[in-house]
Amino acid sequence: MSTNPRRRLAAAVTAAAAALALTVGTAAGLPAAAAAHTSTVATTQSAIPFTGQATDPGQGTDPGQSGGQSSGLGQGKGTQGGTNGVTPGNGTAPGGNAQSPNTGQDSNGSTQQEASPASAEESTGVVLIDTELGYENAEAAGTGIVLSKDGLVLTNNHVIADSTKISVTVTTTGKTYEASVVGSDSTKDVAVLQLKDASNLQPATIDGDSVAVGDDVTAVGNSEGQGQLQAADGSVTDLGASVTDLGASVTTTAQGSEDSETLGDMIEVQADIVSGDSGGALLDDQGEVVGMNTAASSGAPVVTGYAIPIESALTTAEAIIDGQQTSTNTIGYPAFLGIGVQQDSQPIQPGRASQSGSASQAEGAVVAGVYENTPAAEAGLTAGDTITQIGSTQITDGTALSSAIAEHKPGDTVSLSWTDADGQSHTSEVTLTEGPAA
Repeated sequence: MSTNPRRRLAAAVTAAAAALALTVGTAAGLPAAAAAHTSTVATTQSAIPFTGQATDPGQGTDPGQSGGQSSGLGQGKGTQGGTNGVTPGNGTAPGGNAQSPNTGQDSNGSTQQEASPASAEESTGVVLIDTELGYENAEAAGTGIVLSKDGLVLTNNHVIADSTKISVTVTTTGKTYEASVVGSDSTKDVAVLQLKDASNLQPATIDGDSVAVGDDVTAVGNSEGQGQLQAADGSVTDLGASVTDLGASVTTTAQGSEDSETLGDMIEVQADIVSGDSGGALLDDQGEVVGMNTAASSGAPVVTGYAIPIESALTTAEAIIDGQQTSTNTIGYPAFLGIGVQQDSQPIQPGRASQSGSASQAEGAVVAGVYENTPAAEAGLTAGDTITQIGSTQITDGTALSSAIAEHKPGDTVSLSWTDADGQSHTSEVTLTEGPAA
């Protein structure tokens, strides 16, 4: 794996600003959480069969729903439906509030130009990302930045969260690569990918200098998921910005907890940044990367975009690439049991962050359903069972189960104890498998 420059990136959002990745396939048109891993499991219509209780679409846990105005900035693909609740980290479902590509005009009379196809120079080191979310029967699209000749790519965590397959296309050559997740950090909305069998790629040029208010910039990304890089010219309007300044907040949710962190120190720009631009490059007038497209305003004719300064983005990616385990990141893929658990009347995926709340009807994590061909299915778990212990750890609710699984890696064998609907106790050794991207 290359030791070339490493990058990191950030952010999911609620209310009047939106993260930049979008999914198609969420049920009932629910927007997907941009970086929060408080998801419900898929129903029986999932691409990966799931036997259990369907989720009430009205009980989705998307933090973006609270404001009613947020829109994911990534691009959904296809028309498959079938998941209920939230598809974490991949933007909005069809019909969401994605920004219009039309030219806008603000109250001062200034205009905002439409994005146009990116030039070869602007496209250098910027790639298209397409993902499949097999457990949600959905697809998503976003953007990435090439970090090394051998195929290290930086993107937002919310672009690849919960994906079961990732492909990356280098637009300058037209070649598509299968990608794996080197690691991710949902609290910082950072993910690093490795392209399989990649060589001699042209990395993006990183600008080590800071930008200033008034500087001309260009945001490059997979706008609206059309499979073509678009370039949106604009200018820097603020530094050290937080979307909180607009009455909203840019937050990420820590895996395994409800704790969120507001992301500040963002580059604010006025540019036509839209769905699909997540993980794309913010270029200066020299064509060098100064930031990562991350969020944008919604519901106004003139779009305000936000990017993480690229040098700030390097820190988390550096730790991920070097395999440094921290309290917030996941190196590689998370361990996966293969069930949905019932908590506060909402099924959630164990091994991911979960909603806080009291224990379900019994002391333990109540199984809402089981995915086929997973460790849980092989052990004989069924909907209605209550998981009470993993190894020596007592399980009191879904949150405890998520935390317990998060302590393990794929391939770990653990003792699993549960009580069935008839009150009979069972214990089985299960080997956790590799789950979807964290």
